[in-house]
Amino acid sequence: MNAMRTPTRWIVGIVGIVVTTVLFLVPFAFVFTTAAKSPQEAARLEFSWPEQFQLASNVVEVFQARDYMLIIAFINSTILTVASVALMVLFGSMIAYVLSRRASRWNGLINGLVLAGLIIPPAVVPTIWVMQTLGLFKTLPGLILIEVAFGLSFTVLMMRAFVSTIPREIDEAAVVDGAGPVRLFFSVILPLLKPVIVTIIVVQSIFVFNDFQNPLYFLPGDSNATVQLTLFNFRSQFVTDYNLLFTNILVITVPMLVLYILFQRHIVAGMTAGAVKG
Repeated sequence: MNAMRTPTRWIVGIVGIVVTTVLFLVPFAFVFTTAAKSPQEAARLEFSWPEQFQLASNVVEVFQARDYMLIIAFINSTILTVASVALMVLFGSMIAYVLSRRASRWNGLINGLVLAGLIIPPAVVPTIWVMQTLGLFKTLPGLILIEVAFGLSFTVLMMRAFVSTIPREIDEAAVVDGAGPVRLFFSVILPLLKPVIVTIIVVQSIFVFNDFQNPLYFLPGDSNATVQLTLFNFRSQFVTDYNLLFTNILVITVPMLVLYILFQRHIVAGMTAGAVKG
């Protein structure tokens, strides 16, 4: 029976790899080939090798478009991503530690609110009204808070699963050595969360950097543009420069793709560490 199952597992695995490869590599290949074409050739939207390879000139033109708007967008997206993910890690780890270590009658309500953050869709109009009242609408700090609010639920769930695997004896030993609550958390607990922190940083960085909806609603304006909003640079009511549009897509995709490739092992390790230790 086991001898029959082994070939079946190999076949299923190979089929899964082939399907995954097709679903991810074929669209990327289409983007790359279209980005390297001339305007006339790209307008046909055919999946073919470019007759005249002009990727370099298209990249230069994309960066120069609208007074180097893409460079400004990269700066805005970098600030947005770094600040948002840093706050998610800080607040998420604190919340997860308290929920895991201090059982109270409020834990059920807090857990319900955390799950609600994953299930309930955001209300755009009321959120804009609140931001306008606080003077945060159309500001980068306001969008940072929005990203933190939307990503905190996932962060707390990941952190709490990992914190629950850390023995309480470590806390008790630190307290006996004279560590207070703040020192206990930042000097003892937080370093132990490194595997899941790396996972959160990579996953949430990709999500925030590639976010299109939130900057569109809560951070309008060319001076506040993020990389995803620069896709509008090459579309108009009647004409679309597909070669430049796909070049822009390629340029803004490469950084996060490289980040994912470099840290994919850490992502899997962080997501499974809690289960393995538990």
